[in-house]
Amino acid sequence: MESKQENARASSGNEAERLLLKRIARQDREALTELFLNYHARLFKFVFRLTSSYTIADELVNDIMLLVWRKAGSFRGESKVSTWIFGIAYRQTMRRFSKKQIQLSLHVNPDELPVYDTSQLETENLVQHALHSLPAAQRLTIELVFYLGLSYEETAEVTQCPVNTVKTRMFHARRKLKKILTEEHTNE
Repeated sequence: MESKQENARASSGNEAERLLLKRIARQDREALTELFLNYHARLFKFVFRLTSSYTIADELVNDIMLLVWRKAGSFRGESKVSTWIFGIAYRQTMRRFSKKQIQLSLHVNPDELPVYDTSQLETENLVQHALHSLPAAQRLTIELVFYLGLSYEETAEVTQCPVNTVKTRMFHARRKLKKILTEEHTNE
């Protein structure tokens, strides 16, 4: 019963976003503001996790929303609005950075980190270290599925690869993360 309700909510949420895109295509600034407020935090988190830079993530989110403004009329409705927007975000980030730069973006300026208690920061550092040790494609899959909540199908659409490739990447990423985190835990 709950899954029917969840599907209905997701469907109505996507329909509301489709209507927002139609309004944006007609140059409705209020609709863009509403969409921006709905997506800013998730887009920022996604781009930040790829680039490890608050400044660049902030710039890219604005660039992404500008592209949504310009291209809203070209949305064909073949996917969820969120998938379309995250696809734009992924491609914009890839255009700005080579895959190698993204894979090597391990350094985070300590002054840019939010303040956490020590145990929370240690856990976050451990998980980040484990994530950054994954190949870029596997890390991206983890980011999209676990951190942003996209389905395998949506992740395949965003990354422009087959669903089975996403499933394979997820399988190998989980296995590697488990091994890394288990090793780190036993070393403490």
